[in-house]
Amino acid sequence: MKKSFDTLLQELKEIHEDFKFIPADEIEVADWVRWKCRYGCRAYGKHLTCPPYTPTPEETRKLLRGYEKALIARFEDVQPNTKVPPAHIHHFLWGAILKMHNTMFELERHTFLSGYYKAFAMGALPCSYCADCLPERINFVLDHASKRFCEHQDRARPSMEASGIDVYKTVRKVGYELEVRTSPYEEITFFGLLLIE
Repeated sequence: MKKSFDTLLQELKEIHEDFKFIPADEIEVADWVRWKCRYGCRAYGKHLTCPPYTPTPEETRKLLRGYEKALIARFEDVQPNTKVPPAHIHHFLWGAILKMHNTMFELERHTFLSGYYKAFAMGALPCSYCADCLPERINFVLDHASKRFCEHQDRARPSMEASGIDVYKTVRKVGYELEVRTSPYEEITFFGLLLIE
């Protein structure tokens, strides 16, 4: 039986209390976002949860039309691994990314089990469930069905930016502050998105 939305809200706060709601039609999707992945991100093409393997901005726009509301979860006090050079940003932030992805999965799963069967979560940055993703493995041949070999396909979700969501513009709409960081040693904040219907 579907739980009331108020009950769901209270239970989600037990999983992660820092989130705000946004109407799904206010989530900003822009074509330029994936260009930043393609030209500028070292993870491009290395993870099945990153471009070119993720939904296009147009596919994301279509997905969002099937939802009325969403929540944006904020993850502050992100702790990098200072033993790793910041140039290797994925490994520099590995533990924090994994924590955020696990939390977003738990929010999605709890929402689904509460009767909101369309629940779907997105995180930030490349997936961190495996030390190396399938596209990084030598002699692995990628095709349209490669995801069937993913060791964590039940949990792996595309990041917002990988799907064309303008994270800066979207999170600012609900009152969260987000600015470009000029140093990897500045305070880092992650955001995740949970679509609910």
